[in-house]
Amino acid sequence: MKKIATLTAAAALLAIAVTPEALSQPGPQRRGAGWGYGSSYVRNYDPKTVQTVSGQVVTVGKFKPEKGAGPGIHLMLKTEKESIPVHLGPAWYVENQESTIEAGDKIEVKGSRITFQEKPAIIAAEVKKGDEVLKLRDEAGTPMWAGWRRR
Repeated sequence: MKKIATLTAAAALLAIAVTPEALSQPGPQRRGAGWGYGSSYVRNYDPKTVQTVSGQVVTVGKFKPEKGAGPGIHLMLKTEKESIPVHLGPAWYVENQESTIEAGDKIEVKGSRITFQEKPAIIAAEVKKGDEVLKLRDEAGTPMWAGWRRR
């Protein structure tokens, strides 16, 4: 009985030490890499360059934003003026949302226009498809997946 109480107390301490905030932060060996709020890729989002574009989805696929990051979801959007890559977010987050985006869909994207690998791209804050809205970032550009486990 004493061992069970000790194990329960140890588990409770571990649960307190490993908070959702701690889980959402990049670890020391990965600081700056990946999809964490402090990563260099995530910091590319600039609220001063936000614009809204509409068009048709040509392709949906995966990409790696930087070395050490897990795969992300991106799509190629054909607008009246151009075809431009739109980066949505980490695959694990996007694939767990109710909204789905597929080739052929007509969508509206609000996001930050950036240069990624020396080419124009948009980091999406939200994607509207019909009456559905896939929210990916807040007005300041903070990713919705930062702290997603807390919801």
